[in-house]
Amino acid sequence: MDSFNWLLLSRALRSIGIMFVTISSSLYLSTLGLSPVIIGLVFLGMTGYIAGFSLSLGMLGDRVGYKKSLILGDLIPAIALILLISTRNPLVVIPSAIITGLGGTAGGARGAFSPGLTALVARNWKEDQERVRRLGKLTSISALAGAGGGILLSFHDYLPFGNVNDFRFLFGVASGLLFASALCILKVEERRGEKKSTKFMRKGSLRYISKVIVSNTLSGAGVGLAIPLLPLWFNLRFHASPLIIGVIFTGASLSTSLGSYIATRISRNPLRLASLTRIMNGGFLLAMAISPFLPLAGALYVVRGFNAGVGMPNRTAINVRGVSEDDFGTASSLQGVATRLSQMSSGLSGYLLEESFALPLEVGGVMQALGGILYYTLLRGKEERREEKPKTV
Repeated sequence: MDSFNWLLLSRALRSIGIMFVTISSSLYLSTLGLSPVIIGLVFLGMTGYIAGFSLSLGMLGDRVGYKKSLILGDLIPAIALILLISTRNPLVVIPSAIITGLGGTAGGARGAFSPGLTALVARNWKEDQERVRRLGKLTSISALAGAGGGILLSFHDYLPFGNVNDFRFLFGVASGLLFASALCILKVEERRGEKKSTKFMRKGSLRYISKVIVSNTLSGAGVGLAIPLLPLWFNLRFHASPLIIGVIFTGASLSTSLGSYIATRISRNPLRLASLTRIMNGGFLLAMAISPFLPLAGALYVVRGFNAGVGMPNRTAINVRGVSEDDFGTASSLQGVATRLSQMSSGLSGYLLEESFALPLEVGGVMQALGGILYYTLLRGKEERREEKPKTV
């Protein structure tokens, strides 16, 4: 099996584990007796922790290699999950949940991206469309495997250990998958890149990613309000069981996989496609907010997953296009940190959820749509210059 296939296998294993933990953590904390407000604050802590963790691993990857960043990105949450299942005491559970760093958005390709992945792909493959193709495959496989996380959650209703212990057993399975993912990374090859020549980042790289960060911050704040507590939203709004919630997120993962596969076949206007799909993601959240029935809301989320799958590989490739090679790790992590910090709006999600079931999705949807518009506006000049540059024969 070649190097890239080992990377695909790693992301598949990681996606199953992380997707399960991401969509079940709010349900588990609710089972332990925490209110939506407290759960929202826990997610705020998760988001803040992983922001700093991601930046540290990205900067480390620029100096020692991105494979090592990927391995640490799997091992640390795997160990934290062991602590999570060792006790029911909230004083241990909450810090352990924060350290897992899994409290992000429950998107279809949740397990694809970790510190160093985008940088590794950018270093190994130089051309935009090749990067989109590789990232599309990674996103597609990860999203397809992420359906396993939804299936794991569906198994919860059939396990014999009791409600809390059923969750703990499945968290143990997720931890094992993360350890296996780290072992697969050992087989991945990494091309030797330029030696890091700056303490932080080149000025040109910083200028470019600053534009990306501005739009990602707005969109990320919207996602933070709407998505982290979405499994709990389905439970409170429609009284959906873990089985039904698992089915919905399984469908979203499968549709995201299909969207990412289609993205590998589209070869024009990656910026426009990335921006349009982000705007549409916000629109789907608004439609879900006013949906009166669980089947309709679930179907809208599944379709949103397909749309997100089309946009993700294009957006990821665009995000590092104007970055110097020796800044790939720091730049991609800094972008991720900005998005993560903006997603600390999840701390407000619980408050909004207690005020109105529709509010988190309405406010979040509007902010994500505006973020898509801003993304295109800020990066459009770069795109047009590249398209207008005469080709040489």
